[in-house]
Amino acid sequence: MFDRNIFGTRLRELRKAAGMKQHELAKLLDITPTQVGDMERGNTTTSMARLYQLCEHFNVSSDYLLGLTDDPSPKGQKNR
Repeated sequence: MFDRNIFGTRLRELRKAAGMKQHELAKLLDITPTQVGDMERGNTTTSMARLYQLCEHFNVSSDYLLGLTDDPSPKGQKNR
């Protein structure tokens, strides 16, 4: 079952590990910083297009962001 809190926690961890502020991620996704905060708190999710952008930007799999695996490596890549 999809857990918004897992998605939010992983998104926040990836953003912070990349040294990004919420407003920087918001600009990348063409949304508001408030929307980024809502996603990180598990209050909301995002579109498929933005999920793709997040995976590409942070070089992680969608399965990782969605909580289906603990391995962040995109399919076809070995663990980092």
